[in-house]
Amino acid sequence: MSFLSQPWPWYIAGPSIAVVMFLLLYFGKTFGMSSNLRTLCAIGGAGKRVKFFKMDWRDYQWNLIVVLGAILGGFIAHTFLKSPEAIALSEQTMKDLSSLGFTNAGDTLLPKELFDWENVFTIKGFSILIIGGFLVGFGTRYAGGCTSGHAITGLSSLQLPSLVAVVGFFLGGLIMIHFIYPILF
Repeated sequence: MSFLSQPWPWYIAGPSIAVVMFLLLYFGKTFGMSSNLRTLCAIGGAGKRVKFFKMDWRDYQWNLIVVLGAILGGFIAHTFLKSPEAIALSEQTMKDLSSLGFTNAGDTLLPKELFDWENVFTIKGFSILIIGGFLVGFGTRYAGGCTSGHAITGLSSLQLPSLVAVVGFFLGGLIMIHFIYPILF
């Protein structure tokens, strides 16, 4: 059971992703989570008001299985495969997180300082969710896809715009965590 309760090593996870990507490319499909949100909006009738959502969602309903799989996989992992051991973090990482206000760094994957319901229902927490959600939605639309779509599908099919987008995602993440996050928290 210890194999199932730990992250899978690269030599299992990487080839598994490669096999899925090969099958998707073989059948002429692309992978990405943001396309599922567009499909859900089209199903809900958003195409009547916004041209971007005017599409035949039936052509993309196969991709909704990805959402179902992510939800089901997350539930199974959380319920049956989680490890009671603390996450192995370096001393420097623990020190850095502590200086940012994380009291139990490494105890859980989702620190309660960010993901506790008490924090969501504060002005600061709610503002961060609204602004963050807007920025993610805007960035996804502006970049023509999300991180998973560009990093997995785009890079595996050697698309230059995806390389530019992935570099931008990483630079944005580095700027956020090193410069903006310390100001917010």
